[in-house]
Amino acid sequence: MQKMRIGLAQINSTVGDLDGNTAKILSSIDRAIALKVDLLAFPELAIPGYPPEDLLLKPSFIRDNMERLQRVADHSQDLIVVLGCIDCKEDIFNAAAIIHGGGLVAIYHKQYLPNYGVFDENRYFQAGTGCPIFDIGGVHFGVGICEDIWYPTGPTALQALAGAELIININASPYDYRKADFRRRMLAARASDNQVVIAYVNMVGGQDELVFDGGSMVVDQRGELVVRGRQFEEDLVLADVDLSAVFRSRLHDPRRRKEKLNLEAETGLCQKIVVPVPEVKLPKPPIPVREDRQLEFPGDVYEALVVGTRDYLHKNGFKKAVVGLSGGIDSSLVACIAADALGAENVTGVAMPSRFSSPASKEDAEILATNLGIAFNTISIEQAFQAHLEMLAAVFAGTKPGLAEENLQARIRGNILMGISNKFGNLVLSTGNKSEMAAGYSTLYGDMAGGLAVIKDVPKTWVYRLARYRNGLSNREVIPERVFVKPPSAELRPDQKDEDSLPPYDVLDPILQAYVEEDRSFEEIVNLGYDEQVVKRVFSLVDHSEYKRRQAPPGPKVTPRAFGRDRRLPITDKYRSC
Repeated sequence: MQKMRIGLAQINSTVGDLDGNTAKILSSIDRAIALKVDLLAFPELAIPGYPPEDLLLKPSFIRDNMERLQRVADHSQDLIVVLGCIDCKEDIFNAAAIIHGGGLVAIYHKQYLPNYGVFDENRYFQAGTGCPIFDIGGVHFGVGICEDIWYPTGPTALQALAGAELIININASPYDYRKADFRRRMLAARASDNQVVIAYVNMVGGQDELVFDGGSMVVDQRGELVVRGRQFEEDLVLADVDLSAVFRSRLHDPRRRKEKLNLEAETGLCQKIVVPVPEVKLPKPPIPVREDRQLEFPGDVYEALVVGTRDYLHKNGFKKAVVGLSGGIDSSLVACIAADALGAENVTGVAMPSRFSSPASKEDAEILATNLGIAFNTISIEQAFQAHLEMLAAVFAGTKPGLAEENLQARIRGNILMGISNKFGNLVLSTGNKSEMAAGYSTLYGDMAGGLAVIKDVPKTWVYRLARYRNGLSNREVIPERVFVKPPSAELRPDQKDEDSLPPYDVLDPILQAYVEEDRSFEEIVNLGYDEQVVKRVFSLVDHSEYKRRQAPPGPKVTPRAFGRDRRLPITDKYRSC
């Protein structure tokens, strides 16, 4: 059995939907059997969904997950299945079950538990220790889970030295805009260094603030890509791999012999498990030819935002969304994403002009809604704003109009959108970007109000690129050109511009990236050529806005370090680096 047909079931699991996830798994098994797949792999924690977080502290959740595992095993027939699940052996483990012939052959426990960025696996799981090797008709394969393969001297290296020709690595690897190429390079290095074929299956879909981008792949022993799955959608990826090529390749590289001798004690821990399989049934139906299309920035970011928005709403029981349309670039982009994610018929745009709204902004909001085909309402806030000013007149007496009066308008708009949400069940999509969130250029209970902050992790300079990209998808001007060229403004006072309160975005965004994402010091950023006073001001804005960010809605993560799950700082914090 030197030739194997491998299947990678790139499914969209939902945390806690044990029955729904199991149904997807069983459906994929049926497809794989029809296509005469020899081995089918599913993503990490495919049964419970990833990340289950404190659901893992509920014994009933763990027990129900194990019951679904048995249901899958009963359905497996002669197919070999590698399936992500929770295993319970005195403690709980992030596990991969190896299933065949209607039964459980073995369970592998993840060894390297990530505890950085968005990951908290040490909080929940015990680390595994064993590295079994499975023998299927003379083919030897090892199993790993996500982080295990990122370590050059981890389980993959030991399994390869112990004789594994194939490594099955199951993943729930979240997206950021740099991750796909990083994964591909890492897998190429791991495969060529160990002269082993790697079949890497990744989850797809949105889960809270995380987006999983799929892109499952098979890489041969030379580190060359054999096949790659689609991005941001469910897929069954098939590959016929000739594992005799691995043996031939190893004959030409004597380094492995030395390494095996040096690590003889460790490789001895790789227990060999024989999986009896029937003789391979030939011929197999041909594998359909697929186009290997890798999205590039900003297209991948746009698709991530669409998938993250769609799954957040649908998985939480919402069908429709409402967006406040100001006529600006941020709300225009959010409306486009919402229409693409949910269908134009499920999106309502609401313009809420005040005495400070320009005629152009009101017109641009309506043009956008017409171009997208979404419902559109105009609700003036003037009457409510005037009533608020009158109610507060005695309290505000003797003071000059300022930020409080400006923010009243934002809060009235937030109240209107939440009223529509309560009445019709539409989820409010807030429209603030990452630059505004970082600098605190937003209003609590105003423009921050909502159920999902769609572009919360999108810097302002990216917003323009994403909006151009979206117009390009339609080959027409969906977002009016005037929206791109007019100076950004909240329009809360006469002739207001964002640059009255913030540095220009092409200056602000690189400083924010250096400070927020890269943790560079004040001196380092100044040495990059930025004005010392501007950098000091940006640091102050970011440091004093943590209390606001803690109250912001969740939003899809698309950068390497997002606010919320990624970047965690105390609200009460007196440390200042400048």
